[in-house]
Amino acid sequence: MTNQELSELIALFDRSTALTMKLSEEGFSLELDRRGRGEAAVPPVPQPAAPEESGHDGKWVRAPLVGTFYAAPGPDQPPFVQPGSHVAKGQTLCLIEAMKMMSEVCAPCECIIEETAAQNGQLLSYDAPIFRYREA
Repeated sequence: MTNQELSELIALFDRSTALTMKLSEEGFSLELDRRGRGEAAVPPVPQPAAPEESGHDGKWVRAPLVGTFYAAPGPDQPPFVQPGSHVAKGQTLCLIEAMKMMSEVCAPCECIIEETAAQNGQLLSYDAPIFRYREA
């Protein structure tokens, strides 16, 4: 099962009214359960508000999967892009780590990055806005 398939499956479960889900495939097993098991309830982690998209010109590059956002290829290296960067179609903008796998997020077209909405090390939800851009 790919990261994308897993992300879509979890998103479907989140939108459903089902309380549990179990899936087993050769070498893989997944169990999701939203019922309490008697433990103290853990408050949800506050998420920063999504940027207002209607007040800005431009389009957004969004997270293709759930995972941790990394702006640079390594902790001691400069970020792939910054606001004002002119990027080519297919150029790497950031990395998202999910299940110890790194996925590159690439520019959808030749564009200029106008805003970065995510912080390095931030957990992103599926379809979260990452970069606001305008076509060059």
